[in-house]
Amino acid sequence: MVVLNKIYTRTGDKGDTALGDGSRVAKHSARPSAYGTVDELNAALGMARLHTTGETDDALARIQNDLFDLGADLCRPDMENDADAEYPPLRMVEAQVDRLEAEIDVMNEVLEPLRSFILPGGTSLAAYLHLCRTVCRRAERMSTELAETETVNPSAIKYLNRLSDWFFVAGRMANDGGKDDVLWVPGANR
Repeated sequence: MVVLNKIYTRTGDKGDTALGDGSRVAKHSARPSAYGTVDELNAALGMARLHTTGETDDALARIQNDLFDLGADLCRPDMENDADAEYPPLRMVEAQVDRLEAEIDVMNEVLEPLRSFILPGGTSLAAYLHLCRTVCRRAERMSTELAETETVNPSAIKYLNRLSDWFFVAGRMANDGGKDDVLWVPGANR
């Protein structure tokens, strides 16, 4: 369990930060940028939750918890030495990806197929879910960029990829099962 008695530590005052293994890197380097964007996504998701209740809110709460798992995974480099760590590092697992896929399939069963691209909007919840989708895509891009030079858990990247799809489908559900989706009209304002 984490205990935070003092919030400020002054250890980052010179522009570096500690990773999960205790090593220090620049705050603007690829790894903190990736997990920082996951944190931003979690905050946006908190805003979305202001507009929902019931099963949807329960699903968003599960995703928020997953995003903390994901941040813990991304902040811990060097997966090859996981077995040697004093505490087993928290890593994303395929079951988390599978759960998202199953939830997407259930939501998709009631949606009509799209015949046009949709614009982010409609209900407040749908708009926030589309915002979450775009932040999620940025976190995915940052994580795949990190993976070009450092080790990243493949399940973490899969999770982000599925999660952006999840947000898209959930956004349609929030628009009365897609009936109130805002459709793109190509060239409408020429």
